[in-house]
Amino acid sequence: MTEGKISKSLIFFAVPIFLGNLFQQLYNVVDSLVVGNVLGKEALAAVSSTGSLIFLIVGFINGIFVGAGVTIARYYGANNKEKLSLAVHTTIAFGFIAGIIVTLLGVGFSPLLLKLMGTPSDVYAGAVTYLRIYFLGGIGIVMYNACMGIFQAIGDSKHPLYYLIVAAITNIILDILFVAVLDFGVGGAAIATIISQFLSAILGFVKLTRVDGDYKVNIRQIRINIDMLIQLLKMGLPTGVQNSVIAFANVIVQSNINAFGSIAMAGSGAYTKLEGFGFLPITSFSVALTTFIGQNIGAKKFDRVKKGARFGVIAGVTLAEIIGILIWIFAPSLIRFFNSQPEVIAQGVLRARVICLFYFLLAFSHCLSGILRGAGKTNIPMIVMLLSWCLLRISYITIMVKVIPDIRVVYWAYPLTWSVSSLAFYIYYKKSKHIFEEVI
Repeated sequence: MTEGKISKSLIFFAVPIFLGNLFQQLYNVVDSLVVGNVLGKEALAAVSSTGSLIFLIVGFINGIFVGAGVTIARYYGANNKEKLSLAVHTTIAFGFIAGIIVTLLGVGFSPLLLKLMGTPSDVYAGAVTYLRIYFLGGIGIVMYNACMGIFQAIGDSKHPLYYLIVAAITNIILDILFVAVLDFGVGGAAIATIISQFLSAILGFVKLTRVDGDYKVNIRQIRINIDMLIQLLKMGLPTGVQNSVIAFANVIVQSNINAFGSIAMAGSGAYTKLEGFGFLPITSFSVALTTFIGQNIGAKKFDRVKKGARFGVIAGVTLAEIIGILIWIFAPSLIRFFNSQPEVIAQGVLRARVICLFYFLLAFSHCLSGILRGAGKTNIPMIVMLLSWCLLRISYITIMVKVIPDIRVVYWAYPLTWSVSSLAFYIYYKKSKHIFEEVI
């Protein structure tokens, strides 16, 4: 990504990420489609309500791999073969350890966290079952993200796409088999997901052991290098904390939605699956910008860095808003795919029409965050997200729901806090004229 036309480099890298994320999003969407139509609204609410808790635990670990990716991209751009190999093998070793930790935390604390969220009794048992089975696949989940982070850091977004296509197709087949045919309930949807995740992780890991490049994984060299691990954690921990505080805020949001009952949970949960598709261009260009910035800073091509940052933000914001408008228009028909009950559809449409026209703000925040991460300024996104997407969001909901007990008050927390974070990122970015040169 250090040579050639900037727009072409970013688009060709972002498109496979977009398509890969599209197939990854199909994991949860297919779960919800099958569960909602076969098992009913309570089961749909159980599966849908687990998303924020999953991201709370998994998001922290995966944030660290984002930092690892920045470090790997720097060494790759600078053609530092020794450090590149050391970073890759330390990342893989840390992934195995982190996978075990995620499994233990997820299986052990899921019931407690669901109770703290005020999960209704008619949903609680199904949610516990789904979460505990899901987290039994913790190693597969984490190792997939570790391997894909390495591929993306060196500019290869195509292989992650191939593996996600295989995993998504597997997930669809197994969902239908376990839930609709064998009647395994919500647990069947979780089993289908973790089998698919393990499959994609194995495919990615095997490929890394067979590539012809300096980032090739040699099984005998997989070990933790303390100095490199410290470097990876220094870069990745702020992003991990950022993911966790966002997830924690969303847990609070979900607990407030839970207070409005299972119909609100099912409708809101159906919308979040659609929202995942709206976030795809945002995530794609954010990841592409992080890799692009990291590699070009490593190669000391600062003018290329600035031009790439400008193009990535414009592209990400534009695509996100187009998708937001489409969801706003077609929300009733799209929500109906998950559950045909009029009350559930009405709740999903209500949330969609409050939030989705503001996707451009979310895209702007994420793209600026990706740029700053690539430039090594990982503390800035963490601080902005902590203040706006966590503290402000929680404070707003805690106060306003008591004053106006309307579920729309909860939904408005998102566009309001996206606005604040966008303004904060814009001010910092404009005032930091030498942000890219300072990291060298």
